[in-house]
Amino acid sequence: MDFPEIIGLLAGLLTTVSSLPQLFKIIRTKKTRDISLGMFLIYFCGLVLWLAYGLLISSLPIIVANIVSILIVSVIIALKLKYG
Repeated sequence: MDFPEIIGLLAGLLTTVSSLPQLFKIIRTKKTRDISLGMFLIYFCGLVLWLAYGLLISSLPIIVANIVSILIVSVIIALKLKYG
C-alpha cells in the first residue's frame, strides 16, 4: 500500500466515523426530531455515487469508506423513519 492510499484510507475512516456519534445518540435517545431526512437522503445518494466512482476506478479507500458510510446512513434513515 502506498502513501496516497494510506492517506485515502485515513480520510475515509475519519469521514465515515463522523456519523457514528449521531447514530449512537439516536439509538440512546430514540429522538430524531432535529435530524433532517432530506439531508440524509441526499447524503445517501451522494455516497452511492461515490461508491460507484470508487468501483469504476478500483479505489479501495473510496470503496470501503463509502460502503461503511452507506450502512451507517441507512441505519440513521431507518431510525428517522421509525422514530420521526
